[in-house]
Amino acid sequence: MKTPLLTCLLALGCHAALIAQQLKAPESLRSTTVPVVPAPSKTPSTEEIDKLAEEAQKALFNSVDKTGGSKAGASSADRTQYTPYASSTPMRLPVQKLEDPALWAKDSVHKIAVMEIAFGGARETVMIELFPNSAPQTVNNFIDHCDSGFYNGLAFHRAIEGFLVQTGDPLTSDESARIKWGTGGEDKTIPAEIKLPHRVGAVAMARRSDRVNPERRSNGSQFYVTLGNYGALEGKYTVFGQVVSGLETIKHISIMPVDANDCPVARIEIKSIKVINQKGPMQVPAMASGEGLRYVKPDAARGMVSRFFHHVW
Repeated sequence: MKTPLLTCLLALGCHAALIAQQLKAPESLRSTTVPVVPAPSKTPSTEEIDKLAEEAQKALFNSVDKTGGSKAGASSADRTQYTPYASSTPMRLPVQKLEDPALWAKDSVHKIAVMEIAFGGARETVMIELFPNSAPQTVNNFIDHCDSGFYNGLAFHRAIEGFLVQTGDPLTSDESARIKWGTGGEDKTIPAEIKLPHRVGAVAMARRSDRVNPERRSNGSQFYVTLGNYGALEGKYTVFGQVVSGLETIKHISIMPVDANDCPVARIEIKSIKVINQKGPMQVPAMASGEGLRYVKPDAARGMVSRFFHHVW
């Protein structure tokens, strides 16, 4: 009896094995190819990290250019060492309402930089109120340059519509050195005095990037005028003045044809900057109306002949 039973069981076992070979295993039990894990990459060096940070900073600045104006380009950010860069972590500075210069108190005294610009075949006047209480070292340095005639004959080397115009580079006195424009004025730097916010018409000092200038010291002479409220610049650059007359001239400069480095193709030159003490309110021309008023240039900023004819006529 044992032999037939064993034979039967053996036959059933062989039949089950044949069936198992013909059936597919469930997906969860099938073997899979194990992916090859790449070897960990080399840890980047400090220099490589700095380079990546600088490139990211420039990319942020270029994005501000593109949203602020139609002529922004990466080339100028690559070339200019002293250009304002955007920041992803802006510092919020208190914004105070600007007082109309025509309403300044009679006993008040304001420092005004009167800038004469050769532009479009004529001379235009831009007046800037300086803020020595907020940026004393920066204002003193600026006044020294003005009194010595340092800025006379320098050109605007950067113009971006809706963002800023920039000047003050001593290299711009040489038209043949255009390729280097935007890299001068670093013989002397000024400690950061970052207290005032950027707003339309704010005047601030340019500087080198945080990577090589962690103290955010200002360039010795280059300055720019903003044409938009860019909060991303806050807490990064020293604002030391505000355009109070002639902002339309600055806006016109910003829309002039420029080359690949955002440098105006036609030369736009500072003829002179004279700093005077304005006592009391500034006068508005009798026929002036509407926004963007131009104020009468103070007598202290006029030559003898101009002063005579101004009072006679």
